[in-house]
Amino acid sequence: KADPAFGVAFAVNALGSLPIVLGGTHEQKAKYLPQVASGKAACAFALSEKFAGSDAGGLSVRAIDQGDGTWKIHGEKKWTTNGSRATIITVFAVSDPESRSRRLSGFIVENTDPGFSIGKVEDKMGIRSVPVNETIFDGIQLGEDRLLGGKLGMGFKHAMMTLDFARPGVAAQAVGTAAGALELATTYATKRRQFQKPISSFQMVQKMLADMAMKTEAARWLVHACAAAADQGDMKAVNKLAAMAKCYATDVAVEVATDAVQIFGGYGFMEDYPVAKFYRDAKILQIYEGTNEVQRMVVARNMVKSARDFDYLNSVIPQEEQKTFGVDYDILNA
Repeated sequence: KADPAFGVAFAVNALGSLPIVLGGTHEQKAKYLPQVASGKAACAFALSEKFAGSDAGGLSVRAIDQGDGTWKIHGEKKWTTNGSRATIITVFAVSDPESRSRRLSGFIVENTDPGFSIGKVEDKMGIRSVPVNETIFDGIQLGEDRLLGGKLGMGFKHAMMTLDFARPGVAAQAVGTAAGALELATTYATKRRQFQKPISSFQMVQKMLADMAMKTEAARWLVHACAAAADQGDMKAVNKLAAMAKCYATDVAVEVATDAVQIFGGYGFMEDYPVAKFYRDAKILQIYEGTNEVQRMVVARNMVKSARDFDYLNSVIPQEEQKTFGVDYDILNA
């Protein structure tokens, strides 16, 4: 809550190493994870592409089997957070373009591999403490020891599991962002005087502060619920709760940061004060690790699947078709 961007530098290490934690072989874990844990190595997660953001199944970066137990990686990834600083990059590429369910595979790339390079460094609206880059894979040749989990076709599963575990972290970042903006707004409201009294005495400002506080605490407890499910290994619950927590908490972060700027008035629009930075940093939270529109789709899909658990309610649900009483709907719709 002191700096919404600061935690990203650490969180991206978790994001980049999670595919190895969740799907790596014993040898891959033994080689790479101690480097990350000790701080000797930095990680990045390379999934998104120019024409494949939310649609992770639409990747175009190719992993071409060389027939000798090696693969060559060709293509370019977009928005690789920490890409220029990372020494280990988990990359997802198309290994079997003809398959629908096992089209993607994960690979472990090191920044010293011939053919790896950094492209454009993005100029961002917020979260400026961590670089976001294009990462280029120009015929990088990788052996079987770099195939994530030692199995082809597991890339989509590994990527989705990684995002399920990473989204609570984004939600926690959002709660911190909201809490920091709320503290700034509350402090300012008690100090700023208009009409011979602090603006915190005005009911409209009080309502804003109360709503900001309630939303922030509700988001915090949703994050706790998701973290508890993850600790218990309940992946079915994690899938739904991670989407809920990420979506709700990040919406709250944007709303609270927006209201904090409003409470600051003209000062809130100036870069001289940190509340403007909270406002800029909050927006990306609704976009990365899966847009909030996608998270709502995930939540809704889980709810529809769970409808079978409510069969006991069938007796109180209308079963017969609604009667039209002879109304000619073709005329009404004309």
